[in-house]
Amino acid sequence: MPRDAYGSDAYGIGKDRLLAFADAVTAIAITLLALEIRVPEGLSAGQLGHALGEVLIKVYAYLLSFTVVGLLWLAHHRLFSLIVEVDRATVRLELALLAVIAALPFPTRLLSEYGETAQATAGYAAAIALTAALLTVMTLRLRAGGGPPLVPEASPGRVARLLYANATLAVVFATSIPVAVASPTAAKFWWGLLVPLRVLPRRVRQRRRRGAA
Repeated sequence: MPRDAYGSDAYGIGKDRLLAFADAVTAIAITLLALEIRVPEGLSAGQLGHALGEVLIKVYAYLLSFTVVGLLWLAHHRLFSLIVEVDRATVRLELALLAVIAALPFPTRLLSEYGETAQATAGYAAAIALTAALLTVMTLRLRAGGGPPLVPEASPGRVARLLYANATLAVVFATSIPVAVASPTAAKFWWGLLVPLRVLPRRVRQRRRRGAA
């Protein structure tokens, strides 16, 4: 595969440039999420109380998406810290990933305004699941031959932990889609499974380290 002065493939895109682009897209997406938190102008005192109650729903949707995007952003940087340079497949997957992240304000708005409906809840879950799935595929390529070259510190354990983190996010939101069809409220509680699935393995590793010491 031909290489250019950036040390990348024929696209001419280096790892640092791709990371900078990803950071910019993520920052813009998060900013757009925050812009959805507003109340109408010219409200009376009585109307303001009701409007603030509706804003709390938007704040919930914003914080949820901010947390998820933050987890994806951290995982994204951990992934790129394990590779030396990008290849064609990485660039393509990255562009697909950023396309979904840039569009996340739309399903987030649907969730904040129509969160009681199965369509809005399932659509939001599908968007997050797709984003996490793309990141999972990018991580899987680190374990397969023919993927981007890895740094010496990219041990199988580090790759496996990153793969687990990305895959659990994808699985939790993907499996919540049929739950949302039956009950949008139950689907939102289903998303909470992500906490023990992410926290418990970390604590097990910490106990093993203390035991080995």
